[in-house]
Amino acid sequence: MDPMGAAEPSVPPGPLTHLSLPDSSEARPQIGADGRSLAGSWTRSSPECTTILREGVCRCLQQGCEQTVRILHAKVAQKSYGNEKRFFCPPPCVYLTGPGWRVKPVQGQAHQAGETGPTVCGYMGLDGASGSAAETQKLNFEEQPDSREFGCAKTLYISDADKRKHFRLVLRLVLRGGRELGTFHSRLIKVISKPSQKKQSLKNTDLCISSGSKVSLFNRLRSQTVSTRYLSVEDGAFVASARQWAAFTLHLADEHSTQGDFPPREGYVRYGSLVQLVCTVTGITLPPMIIRKVAKQCALLDVDEPISQLHKCAFQFPGGPPEGGGTYLCLATEKVVQFQASPCPKEANRALLNDSSCWTIIGTESVEFSFSTSLACPREPVTPVPLISTLELSGGGDVATLELHGENFHAGLKVWFGDVESETMYRSPRSLVCVVPDVAAFGSDWRWLRTPITVPVSLVRADGLLYPSAFTFTYTPEYSARRLSGAAEPATDADALLESIHHEFTRTNFHLFIQT
Repeated sequence: MDPMGAAEPSVPPGPLTHLSLPDSSEARPQIGADGRSLAGSWTRSSPECTTILREGVCRCLQQGCEQTVRILHAKVAQKSYGNEKRFFCPPPCVYLTGPGWRVKPVQGQAHQAGETGPTVCGYMGLDGASGSAAETQKLNFEEQPDSREFGCAKTLYISDADKRKHFRLVLRLVLRGGRELGTFHSRLIKVISKPSQKKQSLKNTDLCISSGSKVSLFNRLRSQTVSTRYLSVEDGAFVASARQWAAFTLHLADEHSTQGDFPPREGYVRYGSLVQLVCTVTGITLPPMIIRKVAKQCALLDVDEPISQLHKCAFQFPGGPPEGGGTYLCLATEKVVQFQASPCPKEANRALLNDSSCWTIIGTESVEFSFSTSLACPREPVTPVPLISTLELSGGGDVATLELHGENFHAGLKVWFGDVESETMYRSPRSLVCVVPDVAAFGSDWRWLRTPITVPVSLVRADGLLYPSAFTFTYTPEYSARRLSGAAEPATDADALLESIHHEFTRTNFHLFIQT
């Protein structure tokens, strides 16, 4: 043992990365007094630990043991005054998704005999609050037809005694038996006193709604909270739900584009624009509609100012006779229908609407946290969950490194490419750097590689907790003209083929191609 307490380097089981060579002093873990790796040093688990972890990671990736916590909330919240409580609308929602929530507990984590009910319960409140019962609401999760667990905080509000301009929601999840699963935070929420009645200016864009952003729409008859209905999607159809709300991507549409086939346009949405609403979960869309400003139950046909948060608006279907008032998106109890408006007898630039065709629009945010507890029974909470935002590839030849940018990183994390662990360097809570594993780590036939190999990029905590990500990494062979036209010479050309391997990483449908 060396003075730092680190084990002498040993030959790892099989090829991992270029820095894992036995004579590489950089491959030796640098351990601090607290047992965690030091910032700026390359670290990797011991061979014995790596073998155990690799089996678990492989099993987890094959079986799909992911657990995701998704918090959905509005971008702004209206402040309450005096004894009046303005509950957040739409109410913050939590969805628990992924097959990992239904995986049986590992040994040592089994439930007591006779225990029934949900395996997890939640408590939601505002950050900085004292945590009293009045300020924290318990969430009762209900299983949905699509196997998601759904919970909703219907009675949260912010009082006028709270002078903050912004705040976050805090979700605390507790497993059955009382063990803390973790504490999760929402995005920032802006506090407003009331919807702006002034004409919006693009010089102050805080409250404006841009094309491509997420919105929610709700209808409240006679200003009664109990009558609130939210535009949502159920069983492939648009509905007006009293319980759940959906987030929709609001696109500026093109008049010449067909439904579902329109190029994205940038800019802030103005009244009078042709827009399209796309459900962020199902991808189902409504036909292109013209968004109109509403005042005193009338659609204003000549207003083109930018749309603001919590404005009253209406959605007019294009076409129809010019002498009519137009057809508008409307709700009838729980159904979404079309309403035929009447022209205003006194003002030609207005159309008379009914209550059910007047909607309130508000921007929404969502944040997702994914992890898997199936590899081990972590004693510590799973939070803070590291979130990867971008990847940056550097170098080539013998050593290529990948820098991960994001948040909530710490020195106890290792980067994994599929079921292969990589040497990892912790730089800061927003930066991790790892060595791209040699392609040989993914199979003995790498020398004859003819098709790309794509592996998921994940983070694994020291106690075996897995954090999957939306990123993948691809090794792509490049064929030289000599290999395509000449006779096969696998033995002499193998190293040249390895040198021509290309690295590529992807996130959903967005591709970055980087050659080594």
